[in-house]
Amino acid sequence: MAMREGDAKPAVIVLGGCGFIGRNLVEYLVDNELVSFLRVVDKVPPQTAWLNAKHQKIFDHPLLEFRSANLINPVSCQNAFAADAHIDYVFNCAGETKSGQTDPVYREGIYKLSMNCAQQAANIGVDRFIEISSGNLSSSEKVPHKEDDPTDPWTFTAKHKLQVESELKNIPGLKYTILRPAIVYGPGDRNSLAPRLIVGAVYKHLGEMMKLLWGPELHMNTVHVKDVARAIWHVADKTEAIGQIYNLLDESGSTQGTISAIISEIFNINHDYWGNALSTLAKADMNTVVEEVNDKHMGPWAEICKHDGIENSPLSPYIDQELLYNKHLYLSPGKISAQTGYNYMYPKLTKEALKEVLDDYIAMKIFPHSIVL
Repeated sequence: MAMREGDAKPAVIVLGGCGFIGRNLVEYLVDNELVSFLRVVDKVPPQTAWLNAKHQKIFDHPLLEFRSANLINPVSCQNAFAADAHIDYVFNCAGETKSGQTDPVYREGIYKLSMNCAQQAANIGVDRFIEISSGNLSSSEKVPHKEDDPTDPWTFTAKHKLQVESELKNIPGLKYTILRPAIVYGPGDRNSLAPRLIVGAVYKHLGEMMKLLWGPELHMNTVHVKDVARAIWHVADKTEAIGQIYNLLDESGSTQGTISAIISEIFNINHDYWGNALSTLAKADMNTVVEEVNDKHMGPWAEICKHDGIENSPLSPYIDQELLYNKHLYLSPGKISAQTGYNYMYPKLTKEALKEVLDDYIAMKIFPHSIVL
């Protein structure tokens, strides 16, 4: 990597910086005084992004420059990259994350967006472009999926992220690294483990047992968002990471069973599984099943929020159909540690770490506090 003048701190652009991973990356960069210049790019302004108090303060930091952009639009994307001085690193945390949309929406919001950004990064000669991809690239439970194993993406997001991965190498002069996180959890999560936490709260409210499709052995590997942020920074100046793909997952070996056990403990509820036979029957008419399940959860969630005076919350117990299939997220760890020396601060998914997520929601007044007491 080219040395900066006097080995000064790098100038950085974080794309999708108001999103879940982005805001935690911005926090990490600011808290640790790692950069000389920090531009955060997002189509959602910080004021409407449901930032917690800590993140609000960080987004007011004098070092931070926010730039609004729709990165799907090539001109808007070009403006997002325009700078007076050399940009060292670009971290791409942007992309469509909302589930249940049509394939063309994901193609635009993931593939087109990422390719626009990667091309711009190459045009301005950045030292490194870090692409946050997806871990949902194989659904096999037989062996953990290595970075160079054959792929069979099973979500819309993963399908288009994989296309981005395969085409980055065709952009002349782009020095890139790809990270494939497992299920990312932590403060600011709204789409990963958050819906399961909210479903736990609903069953606590209903006084019923939480019953889940399939069984406890369904692999659901996890990684804390702060470890994802640290990994993004860690690989940015490693020459051995150029052109590499790394899985990101903790040592928990998380499964539906271990995650549900923690959620049940937090809310003091019981849980069970429909098992493969009944779940396979449900799969034959998955649309109806998903509709009924989500309907069962939405009403009580609204009731709990109303009881606690919460009029508006970005949180929802809604779980999209593609995340309820019998698909394993089972990744092989180790490559990032072996090649770059990376180590995890949150090696295990714990009750304390999930409770921290809830406490953050409660402090923001977007999750009913009475249900956790």
